[in-house]
Amino acid sequence: MDKTKKRRIQILAASVFWLGVWQAAAVAIGQEVLLVSPVQAIGTLVELLPQAEFWQRIGFSAGRILLGFGLGALSSAVLAVAAEKWEWVDALLAPVMQLVKATPVASFIILALVWVSGSSLSVLISFLMVLPVLYSAVRTGIGSADRQLLEMAQVFRLPLGRRLRAVWLPAVLPAFRQGCSVALGICWKSGVAAEVIGLPDGSIGDALYRAKITLSTGELFAWTFVIILLSAVFEKLFLALLDKAVAAVLGEEGAEK
Repeated sequence: MDKTKKRRIQILAASVFWLGVWQAAAVAIGQEVLLVSPVQAIGTLVELLPQAEFWQRIGFSAGRILLGFGLGALSSAVLAVAAEKWEWVDALLAPVMQLVKATPVASFIILALVWVSGSSLSVLISFLMVLPVLYSAVRTGIGSADRQLLEMAQVFRLPLGRRLRAVWLPAVLPAFRQGCSVALGICWKSGVAAEVIGLPDGSIGDALYRAKITLSTGELFAWTFVIILLSAVFEKLFLALLDKAVAAVLGEEGAEK
């Protein structure tokens, strides 16, 4: 048995184990308001699936959260390159990035509500949470570039495009890919948290809050499962597309999995 297949079996077995623990806890407590069983949570999710409002909420939240991620990814790359090129930019951005990393998400959300509407809040919060993660990833990638190759490129006066393809992109993209894997998860969690506080109509966060105040525990668990699933699916999809783009840019048969 190869390692990949063995790993999948182990993950499946662990998932079954924890589902069993969840089921046993639900039976032991015996109060659906406090804890529903996995079967009840899945049943609630199945009831939500045919509803147009369910898909509208997913589209509303996903669009804004992914917009924040995209803006964060683009800005982090531009700022990281500028900081690497100019020392004053590095010095200027260092306290800002440290501040964003250290400040609790809830504090940012409450402060941001003063400046932006609830419907735009998840875009801003997702952007802020992604920015320092990918900024650090790109800086790490730039720092790992092969200095001997850079010297050779300078001696032979390679055009910028060829230097990017031969030296910079192979160094930066693996670190950027890893950063994106982390940032996407943070992006979804912080974006939905912003919606729970900002309560924009038609969002997943609004649905979570409504489920909480009406003590609809099954719906609360169902929406939580949807958030986890969306985060995992978008991460896999984005990384697959990034791998294809990397392979096309670098002229390779495939990108790192």
